[in-house]
Amino acid sequence: MRTNTTTVLLAAAVALLLATAARGDGGDGGCGKEDAAAGRDRARARGLKIAAFFSILVCGALGCGLPSLGRHVPALRPDGDVFFLVKAFAAGVILATGFIHILPDAFDNLTDDCLPAGGPWKEFPFAGFGAMVGAIGTLVVDTLATGYFTRAQSKKDAAAAVADEEKQSAAATTQQHNHHYVVGDGGGGEEHEGQVHVHTHATHGHAHGSSALVAAVGEDDKETTLRHRVISQVLELGIVVHSVIIGISLGASQNPETIKPLVVALSFHQMFEGMGLGGCIVQAKFKVRSIVTMVLFFCLTTPVGIAVGVGISSVYNESSPTALVVEGILNSVAAGILIYMALVDLLAEDFMNPRVQSRGKLQLGINLAMLAGAGLMSMLAKWA
Repeated sequence: MRTNTTTVLLAAAVALLLATAARGDGGDGGCGKEDAAAGRDRARARGLKIAAFFSILVCGALGCGLPSLGRHVPALRPDGDVFFLVKAFAAGVILATGFIHILPDAFDNLTDDCLPAGGPWKEFPFAGFGAMVGAIGTLVVDTLATGYFTRAQSKKDAAAAVADEEKQSAAATTQQHNHHYVVGDGGGGEEHEGQVHVHTHATHGHAHGSSALVAAVGEDDKETTLRHRVISQVLELGIVVHSVIIGISLGASQNPETIKPLVVALSFHQMFEGMGLGGCIVQAKFKVRSIVTMVLFFCLTTPVGIAVGVGISSVYNESSPTALVVEGILNSVAAGILIYMALVDLLAEDFMNPRVQSRGKLQLGINLAMLAGAGLMSMLAKWA
């Protein structure tokens, strides 16, 4: 729940930062206001925004919930071939989102003509730098979080092992005491002695059998689960930043011709992104409460961003220098996060999976699925 709280606070901070920065700067000279005024139709735009709110909400829920059907549909289980294909498709979508949708927007924002001519923004590729910082930061967070949770789990396991040894030692002492008592009791001592020895050895063997099972299977499963939990949480953080930005931008727009293609494009965008995040959440094996929280938060982020955009539309100037810089930096960092997550934590992990490596058809299938996801998401860049 701590990570979910952090994600909520991050989304609120991004929304507040954009809302504050998007107010027209005193010295912007009305840059971009003439273009924004052209084609305005508040009444028609409001209806499209309401449609976008519910369409994006429903499509996000469908996409994020689809991988969870594996509990009821055998073909969609995490260890099935179809799940590998769905996850590869979604990873391609996330990769294209970073490269085709977010990063170009960051370059456009940070090289816009409305930025001060004497500033540093056009003299250095800040968008590329921000993407690099986002990718490196994700790597650091990824490794540190994985190491932290692994060490914490190891400490818990060590404490549990010590407690188990103490219980076994106490049980052995009790059984030895009973053994001496029976032997000294005369008649039938040998029979009881044999029974005590048989019971002791059976218990001892059972304890070692359980430990061996945990060592052979349980520990690997724990490490894999911890890894997927870190991946799903970091991925959601990256998606949140992007979702808030596009939600506020759509909500603040008053041009129906701009909003109309965005409704369909962003609905598909949200559904495909949700499939990628939903696959990670399923593999992370969270408790039901955490799954519901993460899915709801993903589904609501863009619609809430739209609502915030509608609320600040009267003072919003997306062409103000401060708004361009803030949005450009946030976009570049979000692009770096999503590109890293798609390549390292999603595609590389599945493509190098022994099950995929040993089956040529499955390997070909996930490559085609990845290309299909990246291709379709790239096509959406024409409208969004």
